[in-house]
Amino acid sequence: MTQAARQETDVAAAPEFPIPAGVHAEKVISVRHYTDFLFSFRITRPQSFRFRSGEFVMIGLPNAAKPVFRAYSIASPSWDEELEFFSIKVPDGPLTQHLQKIKPGDTVLMRQKSTGTLVLDALTPGKRLWMISTGTGIAPFASLMRDPETYEKFDEVILTHTCREVAELTYGEELARNLVEDPLIGELVQGRFFHYATATREPYARSGRITALIESGKLFEDLCMPPFDPAVDRVMICGSMDMIRDVKALVEKAGLKEGSNAAPAEFVVERAFVD
Repeated sequence: MTQAARQETDVAAAPEFPIPAGVHAEKVISVRHYTDFLFSFRITRPQSFRFRSGEFVMIGLPNAAKPVFRAYSIASPSWDEELEFFSIKVPDGPLTQHLQKIKPGDTVLMRQKSTGTLVLDALTPGKRLWMISTGTGIAPFASLMRDPETYEKFDEVILTHTCREVAELTYGEELARNLVEDPLIGELVQGRFFHYATATREPYARSGRITALIESGKLFEDLCMPPFDPAVDRVMICGSMDMIRDVKALVEKAGLKEGSNAAPAEFVVERAFVD
């Protein structure tokens, strides 16, 4: 028996544990693996569950008496009847080493409350919304880019997504491509949504770290847009800690102030990660 087969047998033979109190037990609807390190999945949505596009929720698996929960941004918009997530695969991750093996029909646990700072309410009114992401940090923006409210509040919406390898950009590329055909917001996004993807370790149409592209001005040059202006631009940042730190410094240098749910301002960051 191969190691993979043994692992699958072990998962199938794992004992059933009771569902913790105050936790939703939802069924996996679909799973898609993009690379050896990235996958997405969709689960059923509890009828009582409400969230704002851009928020995250704690999810886990019913594989222990005290399940491990980790913060996951909800990638589906608030109006969706299902819940979508985009995840990394960490071989020794307390949660993702098991989560990456889920299949349709399996159970995923989800705590009842969503939260997060990457929400429209945490920003003051502006004209242009920048959603700057690396890796799975695109997840909350996958939610926001499909929400009509985003286009009600901003004239232009720009999603940047930077990954090491080209295949890791597929999730965002497909989202952007399907946006204009979306029956709910397709007409809203025409000429107003811009997708700017870059790879750092493989040849691609655009290459380089987003921090370098902001600093050099190439990002703005490529998009034919002016540099960050606190009177016009609002920025959301999600991804690696290094990227968040560096982009935060760049937008602060441009005069933007950090906001929150309690005190909205010109930019926000998210620091919730999974392993």
